[in-house]
Amino acid sequence: MKTLPIYQVDAFASQVFGGNPAAVMPLEEWLPDDTMQKMALENHLSETAFLVPLPDNAEEDFHIRWFTPDIEVPLCGHATLASAWVLFNKLGWKKEQIRFQSKSGPLGVKQADDGWLELDFPNLAFEECSTPDLILEALEDCPNTSFFVPKDTNYLIVLGDEAAVKTAQPDIRKLKELGNLGVIITAPGNDCDFVSRYFAPGGGIDEDPVTGSIHSILVPYWAEKLGKDHLLARQVSARGGVLRCELKGDRVAIAGEAAFYMEGSVQLP
Repeated sequence: MKTLPIYQVDAFASQVFGGNPAAVMPLEEWLPDDTMQKMALENHLSETAFLVPLPDNAEEDFHIRWFTPDIEVPLCGHATLASAWVLFNKLGWKKEQIRFQSKSGPLGVKQADDGWLELDFPNLAFEECSTPDLILEALEDCPNTSFFVPKDTNYLIVLGDEAAVKTAQPDIRKLKELGNLGVIITAPGNDCDFVSRYFAPGGGIDEDPVTGSIHSILVPYWAEKLGKDHLLARQVSARGGVLRCELKGDRVAIAGEAAFYMEGSVQLP
C-alpha cells in the first residue's frame, strides 16, 4: 500500500467556495500515466496537478503535469497557482520564486507582498479564422469570425458586451463534438477591462470556473485592443474569479489569490 499526500485549493479566490478548485499531488517520482489519469477522474475536479522535484542542477525546481478527468492538458493556470500555494504554505518553500518545467515550456510563480501569487506564463499566438459551424450552431449570436490558438487548442470568440458573456448558454453537447478543442468567450467588462468564460466539454470540463491559462491569449488580445499592458480581468462563471494581468513582451503575468480547502492522503495498492 502506497500513501500519497493530496491538497485541494480554490485558485483565484479570496475565500473557499469561490474561484476554481484544484487538487495538488506532490510526488517523489512519476506514477504511470494511467494511474494519474485514474486519480484525476477520481478527484473529479477540472484539473489535478502532479509535481515531481527536479535535481539541484536543473534550471527549474519541479516538473508539473495537469490532468482533467479525461485527458492530460498542456497548460493549466489555476492548478499551477494552487501548486505554488501548497509549496509556499504547506511544504516550506523558502525561495522567492518557484520554477516549473512543463509541456508548455518553463513557467514561474512568485508571491507578492499582498499574498497574491503571480504566474509567469507564455504569450500564446492566435490567428483569425472563420468560426467553425459547430460553434455557430452551439452559441447563439456567435460572430462568423473568431480566433484559433494553435498551441492551446482553443477558439476565442469575442462578443459584444459583458451581458452577452454572462447570459450565454452554449449547447454543451454540440461543443463536445469539437473533441479536445475548447471555446473561450470574452467581451469588454463593466467594472474591469474584460470578462470571459471557458467551455471544454470534450476534455471533461463543461465550464471551467476560472481558467488562468486562457489569459495567455486574452491578455495580449485585450492589451492590443485597449492600448494598455496592465489589465484587470474577471471570469464570470457561477463561482467566478478576479485576475490581475500584465503583458510583458513574450510573457504574460497572471496574478490571483488562493484559498486553502483541505489536505489528506490517497491510498494506492
